[in-house]
Amino acid sequence: MIKNLFKPIDLTNGKIYKVIILFMIPIFLSYIFQQIYTLTDAIIVGQNLTASEVNGVNDVGSLTFIILQFAYGCTAGFSVVSSAKRGKGDNDGLRQSFFVQFVLGLIVSIILTALSVFFIDPLLSLVGLTKSHGGATYEAARTYLFIIFLGTIFQVAYNQVCSLLRSIGDSMTPLIFLIISTILNIILDLIFIILFNWGVAGAAIATILAQGLSALFCYIYSFIKYPFLRFKKEDLKIRFKFYYEHLKLGLPLAFQFSILGIGLITMQNTIVKFDTTIEGIVIDNGPAQLAYGAVNKLQTFLFCPLNALGTAMLSYCGQNKGANKLDRIKSGINQSFIIMLIIVVFELFVASFLLIDNVFMNIFYSSTSINEKSAYLGRLNLLTVMPFLPAIGALFILRSSIQGLEKPIIPFICGISELFARILMCSFGPYIFIDTISTSIDPFTTPLPFISTYLADPFAWLVALIPLFIGYFLYVYRPYKLNKVKSLG
Repeated sequence: MIKNLFKPIDLTNGKIYKVIILFMIPIFLSYIFQQIYTLTDAIIVGQNLTASEVNGVNDVGSLTFIILQFAYGCTAGFSVVSSAKRGKGDNDGLRQSFFVQFVLGLIVSIILTALSVFFIDPLLSLVGLTKSHGGATYEAARTYLFIIFLGTIFQVAYNQVCSLLRSIGDSMTPLIFLIISTILNIILDLIFIILFNWGVAGAAIATILAQGLSALFCYIYSFIKYPFLRFKKEDLKIRFKFYYEHLKLGLPLAFQFSILGIGLITMQNTIVKFDTTIEGIVIDNGPAQLAYGAVNKLQTFLFCPLNALGTAMLSYCGQNKGANKLDRIKSGINQSFIIMLIIVVFELFVASFLLIDNVFMNIFYSSTSINEKSAYLGRLNLLTVMPFLPAIGALFILRSSIQGLEKPIIPFICGISELFARILMCSFGPYIFIDTISTSIDPFTTPLPFISTYLADPFAWLVALIPLFIGYFLYVYRPYKLNKVKSLG
């Protein structure tokens, strides 16, 4: 029975909803434990460090997103090739794809680390943090960001091997090693922050060490369990066309995810302005930043099952495309929407419960850090965004499904659309109601500038869905109809 849990799932056969759910559950649990990384840092940092240090870690969330999501996008795009090879039953091509992904992942890691470390101060300025105005918040943010960027190679390595394993139908192995790594991360957090008193540096070091060990163990186990993945001498031969095939699918998705990060930076910058005085000084215990940080972490946690469903559909569509099962692709996408709506109903119930007595704020911060204004802004943010959960769910499903069909341009256009929609809303939305954003804006008497800022995310999701529905019509619905007409004829 236990052995069957670790057996790869053939996504090209069996009841569609069943294989999607079975394949998705370990991915969902992986995302949950991945968020426990962040949650552990947030709780330990929030309960043991100053409000300035907490804000410093919160404020750089969008910056780590833009760099690390580029790497994640690359590895996810690369895995589309291995999914198709798996669907065709081509184990030699699958192994060669794994080697190509390993090489490209290493190159991506080196480039990202060099660029992110070199441009760390300009990146911090994008979210409104500078040495002259940021004070203790700036110092904490810079320290945390610098260490996380140095560990980029560990994040890339882990994502690369996990994407490969999921492409062959194994979503359980990444989960097991992530659980081990999460436990290790908690232990290291407690040691580095509480025992050694290393502050935000301790939280960052614990995270990258845990990720590095998780990647190493996952590689070793993969080579032991799947002999057909072990590299051979002939894999060293550079096949430029094969490398190009991976880059063609990986780079658009990487840029798409990074583009989303730029939009999130714009959002973070606007939030910081609400905690900035007329003189341009960012206050250390900023209620807008505290509220947005808590809600952002909670949303990321609630998005886990929706994101996992999307990730499952990437491999599902990739394998079925390789097996040339168009009917199964269309049915899978339709059934994934039903699964998504069931998840959304449950999550809205959970979010409603967390609003009671500001439970969602107390999870992340000590009672001394929370005040009436930050609690109010957190509730306002949550109530504004939660009704739009079906939109982000549909976005995850369609974006990954179309990418799995080896059509990267549509998801890329989706990312561009989301970026401009978020920037547009942040740049003009609040100013419809006020002339200048600063600490002088009272959310109790003037909530609309805050609400318009929080609406930037839902607005971006809705705009991004437009090219995705067009892509669904072009690459799923229309080919399916044409295929039915041919079979009837």
